[in-house]
Amino acid sequence: MKFLVTGGAGFIGSHYVRTLLGGGYRGYERTKVTVLDKLSYAGNLNNLPSAHPRLEFVQGDICDLPLLLDVLPGHDAVLHFAAESHVDRSLESAVEFVRTNVGGTQTLLDACLEAGVERVVHVSTDEVYGSIEEGSWTEETALQPNSPYAASKAASDLIAYSYWRTHGLDLSITRCSNNYGPYQHPEKLIPHFVTNLLEGEQVPLYGDGSNVREWLHVDDHCRAVHTVLEQGRAGETYHIGGGTELTNLALTEQLLMLLGEDKDLIRRVADRKAHDQRYSLDASKIREQLGFSPQVPFTQGLKETVEWYRSNTSWWVDAKQGRL
Repeated sequence: MKFLVTGGAGFIGSHYVRTLLGGGYRGYERTKVTVLDKLSYAGNLNNLPSAHPRLEFVQGDICDLPLLLDVLPGHDAVLHFAAESHVDRSLESAVEFVRTNVGGTQTLLDACLEAGVERVVHVSTDEVYGSIEEGSWTEETALQPNSPYAASKAASDLIAYSYWRTHGLDLSITRCSNNYGPYQHPEKLIPHFVTNLLEGEQVPLYGDGSNVREWLHVDDHCRAVHTVLEQGRAGETYHIGGGTELTNLALTEQLLMLLGEDKDLIRRVADRKAHDQRYSLDASKIREQLGFSPQVPFTQGLKETVEWYRSNTSWWVDAKQGRL
């Protein structure tokens, strides 16, 4: 068996690849993996094994159809993690988000059809729904994205769904809550705050810190994606929720406590444009139909994540300084 993992040198994709190659998914110990990654600022070869007999790395862009048509033949499945994913960057310029997330997905799926790929999992986000004051979104909730990033992901989801509906491509969509864990680029909230605190710097908290996010460890996310790959139905969407909801202020206070710092290191900054107030996924479908549930307790996972950044200074210093 042979898988293509797009964005496989990024935070979530590389965790999936490392777990697969390490025998973490029973029955797939001999699976070969091709990682396709553009190696933009968030892609890092140091996230992958330096040498592994079942791993092939291809540096390339999912918008490059000739490259995809050259690489894809012989692969049994595609796990599509590749995306531009940082909201703040999308507020400054949406061009790359539309190009990669929408055009790249369409190009990849065209190539999958041409190459006869049997199975595709398209990895998305809870941000496509916008914001919810109370309750939780189901997979049938209408998409109402509020940022260019979220809009580009919503569009990519609809493109993906259309390739199942129109062409019969065996494709499932996953939408996940906020991830955390090792190897996450320090532009994201948890590693940004942790690395700032390790450097003795303040942490920039948007507005009053009341925005609520649901958190899930990256290992649980990748296990869920693999579960959908194995058991998910074509044309179906599956929510992957962590079940731990925290305000950004409460999360910041936990990080301060873990690092032994005081609240005077919190620096209030002007709120993000159109900042979604709350995300919450109803993940009963994947639990009841596919038997998946998260395994990493948030307090344990957060503590271990903080310790990883404490022990891997050179990795995140290079990331912050753009040397990766």
